[in-house]
This record gives sequence, structure tokens and C-alpha cells, in this order.
Amino acid sequence: MRDLWPTVHIMASQRNGTLYLGVTSDVINRVSEHKQGLIDGFTKRYGVHLLVFYERHPDMLAAIGREKQLKKWLRKDKIALIEKTNPGWRDLYWEMSGLIDPDAKSHD
Repeated sequence: MRDLWPTVHIMASQRNGTLYLGVTSDVINRVSEHKQGLIDGFTKRYGVHLLVFYERHPDMLAAIGREKQLKKWLRKDKIALIEKTNPGWRDLYWEMSGLIDPDAKSHD
């Protein structure tokens, strides 16, 4: 069984594209649902499927507090936060989940 952690996450449609900020206790499952288009709404409508930032919190109350804080930030500040830890805007879902990115270029 996978460890569950209250996690704030930012997803993007592409580098500097549409951003979505959320909170969940199972970020791997939640991002997978978004990637598969299983959740109707904003991420499905705007093609927001890349996990570009996440931070874990000790409990859900702290994660929700951080989510509310970040939602008040300007877009440029959210982009700066992403680029501080993920300057290439890599899709962090694949390394976090341990799965293989089907779109990754082979190095054979």
C-alpha cells in the first residue's frame, strides 16, 4: 500500500500554460485521474495534466491552509515557485509514481 500524504500540488497544461492548484491526501491517484480525464471540470476542459510542483504537509489542515495561501498569490509568484524546484517544468508524476512516462523519448 502506498503512503498517503496531505499534499498541495500545482498542475499545468504546458510550460507557462494554464495552472491548477489543489490539495489531496493521495496525489498519485488524484493526478492519475486528471491525466485520464476522469474528473470533469477545469483540468479536463483546459488540458491540465502535468504535475509541476508538489509539497507534502504533516496533516490535511496544514495542507489546506497552504493551498488557500497559494491561491491568493499572483500567477507570476506561482510560476516562480514552480521554477525554483522544477525549472524545466518536468512532469513530476512519473518519478513520484514510479511509473514509466509513455511519452518519454527512449535513450536506446
